[in-house]
This record gives sequence, structure tokens and C-alpha cells, in this order.
Amino acid sequence: MADTDRTRTEAAPVWDAEMARSYDTPGEGMFAPEKVDPAVARLTELAEGGAALEFAVGTGRIAVPLAEGGVPVTGIELSVAMVERLRTKADEDTVPVVIGDMATTRVAGDFSLVYLVYNTVSNLLTQAEQVECFRNAARHLGPGGRFVVELGVPSLRRLPPGQDGLVFAHRDGYVGLDTFDLKHQHLVSHHISFTKGREPRVIRVKQRYIWPAELDLMAHIAGFELESRHADWQGSEFTGDSGSHVSVYRLPDAD
Repeated sequence: MADTDRTRTEAAPVWDAEMARSYDTPGEGMFAPEKVDPAVARLTELAEGGAALEFAVGTGRIAVPLAEGGVPVTGIELSVAMVERLRTKADEDTVPVVIGDMATTRVAGDFSLVYLVYNTVSNLLTQAEQVECFRNAARHLGPGGRFVVELGVPSLRRLPPGQDGLVFAHRDGYVGLDTFDLKHQHLVSHHISFTKGREPRVIRVKQRYIWPAELDLMAHIAGFELESRHADWQGSEFTGDSGSHVSVYRLPDAD
């Protein structure tokens, strides 16, 4: 078995039925309208009347409202449990989904837009897989087609000297902690939930973090050009202090 296959096997069990239930929080958290609506509006604009393909469609947080707004959406998703959750919101005719890996799986159809939201590209744990993800996006697009990536900026500047972890969120009943492996450019997000009278529940998600410049090089290898980069879906300016970015890559127009 190749190293990349082992990586996918290791990552897949995280997204089981229990994770799908805890991930899917309609109307709250990352599913809140103030999080979802700007992304859907921007993606609708970028699709320019064409069809969209979402890599790692998950439970349909973005795909379902995008389809309801008139953009034909197809998804690729590795986790059957996540798709089962999506099916409680939209049927196969509304949001078709192909089970598979976003770095290699091909989907029939003509698409003007491929998108990948909320740090999902980091779930691919090697640089080679991440490059293949860009190449796979390019294979699904014609001239002028766009690939949109929403991704956090690695927060290494916040690490105190001599430490390899930091708290990224805390509230009643929850603590989020990232630990970093600088040698391999990996981080593990530890999501710790506390319920009265029960043992803490811990979910760990391993990722490979990517700097914006490295992401641009991956895009270049796949034939894309950077069209725009903003700090959020509303179009705020991206600066050296931005904690995340929405990057739009575009294939050259036909001659």
C-alpha cells in the first residue's frame, strides 16, 4: 500500500456517524446564517450561471443552500456517514454525491466552479495529495473555470518559545487545542467536550497546514492562476495579520 493510501485510511475513520452528528449543527456555529450566507452568495457569483462541484461536501452545509439558490451542485465525499446526514436535507436529484477521495475521484459533468471550504484541503496529509487535489479540480474545469479554497493561515506566530500547542477556542463545556509537528508540517486539532457527570469526550483531527504561498505554488503546478484572495467571504482585505483566506484560482481562458 502506498503512503498516500495509508494516509487516507488513517483519516477516514474520524468522520464516522458520531462525528457526523456532532459536526452537523443546523443554524449554529459554522452552520449559522452569518457564516453560510456570505459563502453561498460569493460562490453563486463565481459560478457565473454554471454548475459547481464541491470537494468534501460533508453534510451539505454549503451545497444544500447553494443548490436551493439555483446553482446545480454535485459533491465528492469520502465519508458515507456524512452523506447519510446530508440526505436528511437533500435527495440525490438535488445534490448528487459520489463517494470517493477528493484528490483522485472523477465526476461526470461540465463545471464552471470547483470549491473546497473550511480548511478541508488540510485533511489531505501529504503535499503530494494536496497537489493532486488541485490537479483533480483542474480536470473538472474548462478554460476560465475557477477553483475556490477557504483555508486558515497557520498560527505558528502564536506559539510560545519551546511549546508545540495552543488553545484556539474555549467556552463552557468545550476547549479546542492545536498541537503542531513542525518537522512534518502537521497539526492535530483536539476538540474536548465536557458534559456534567460524564468523562470528557475528545475528538482529534489530523491535518497538514499550508501557507498561502505554498498553496499558490500548488495551483501553479495544476495550471491555475491566482485571481483573488480575501480574508473572508465578504471580500475583506487579506493582510499579514489575517487568520484565514478565501483564494480564487482560475484556469486561463481559451485562446
